[in-house]
Amino acid sequence: MPNNFAFVDSQNVNLGVRGDGWRIDWKKFRAYLKTEYDVTKAYLFLGFIPEYTSLYNNLQDAGFTLIFKTVTYQAGKPKGNVDAELVLQAMIDYPKYDRALIGTSDGDFACLVRYLEEQKKLLRVLSPNRDGCSALLKRASKGLIAFLDDVRGKIEYIK
Repeated sequence: MPNNFAFVDSQNVNLGVRGDGWRIDWKKFRAYLKTEYDVTKAYLFLGFIPEYTSLYNNLQDAGFTLIFKTVTYQAGKPKGNVDAELVLQAMIDYPKYDRALIGTSDGDFACLVRYLEEQKKLLRVLSPNRDGCSALLKRASKGLIAFLDDVRGKIEYIK
């Protein structure tokens, strides 16, 4: 059985699907990663805000491993850029996984995606949507890209 890891920029994915007018059900999403992509370990990278502790507990209960970035505030809004943490973790774990799934639409990850693709270690880039996905990321993935809006019915949060 494949041993694939997922590295997900949670804010990018969350804002991407919300921009399309829907919410992701993180428990369904984790199950989808397991069944569709044989993901044995799924990281979520996010900024830490103390009042969201119950959300973090729910994400861990859904099966995600959380990697936190200290949040700073710009113009009163929280900012927790996780790019470096995601790339570093993907490289720390490089010998431990067969292939990696990168969850983002951010072109800053194009270099990581390109490297993983060249090493035959890229499973897929999973972007929230086509329109918001960086052209750099699309090119770097060499066709190994999928979009969450295509599987919305499987992973959407329904009240």
